Amino acid sequence: MILRLVASLCAVSCLSAGIPSSGLLVDLDAAKGVTLDAQGRVPAWANQVGPDATRAFVGQPKGRAEPTSGLPTVLAGNVPSLSFRQQELVCHDESAFDGLIRGSGCTWVAVIKVYPQRVGLKDVNSFFGNLRNGQKYEGLWGCLDDDNTVWWGARNGLTFGRFDVNNPKLVGPKLAEGRFHLLAGRMGAGHAEATLEFFVNDLKPCATARFPVNPKADASKLAIGQERDAIQHPGKESFDGEIARFLLWDRPLTDAELKAVFERVK
Repeated sequence: MILRLVASLCAVSCLSAGIPSSGLLVDLDAAKGVTLDAQGRVPAWANQVGPDATRAFVGQPKGRAEPTSGLPTVLAGNVPSLSFRQQELVCHDESAFDGLIRGSGCTWVAVIKVYPQRVGLKDVNSFFGNLRNGQKYEGLWGCLDDDNTVWWGARNGLTFGRFDVNNPKLVGPKLAEGRFHLLAGRMGAGHAEATLEFFVNDLKPCATARFPVNPKADASKLAIGQERDAIQHPGKESFDGEIARFLLWDRPLTDAELKAVFERVK
């Protein structure tokens, strides 16, 4: 009885603070857990929650002529943030994020600022993703077109198409430069089909889509600043901009929970 009461009080406390703890896998906060090297670059960003295997998001030197060229930098200010210029940090746990597209549902929330995007792969400038690095590239990704039109989607590994019924693209507005934007994506739970929603600076979804769930989909490592652990051509599909906060749950938040998170982080 006492343990249940403590757990209940903890859950209420976390919700009242605006960040529900149940199912929270990732909390990257630019005001916490940032490691700097002697040149002011960020070789590691510590996830504040989750199992030990998911706590470290680190630089990926593979495939780069200059090993440290893939490291973001930290910016101090009223809103601390990490500045990514076709750079990324990767969590090297291969399986921790697989279930997000297999039926459990998920919710992600990001606070980002965009710069002009440099041309890599046309209209793919990703600020996060856990796509498999090969085959049909199943997983989640949040991206910008080259003109900073923001979008996100999921890929179930049944077809390769970009884009099709198995790889929906939820398109939001063109993001203005020079200010932070509050973005969120939510995937409902379901073992046959799930609803995807996209929120941009508002609790009313700007786009929705249906997503056929493949219980055998095998996503991969989660990257921040990139849509996958793209060691063959690092930076080519990465975004230019800043990330102040990134949160990820392995379940769909309720409307009330999402509202509380928006009020807490915006």
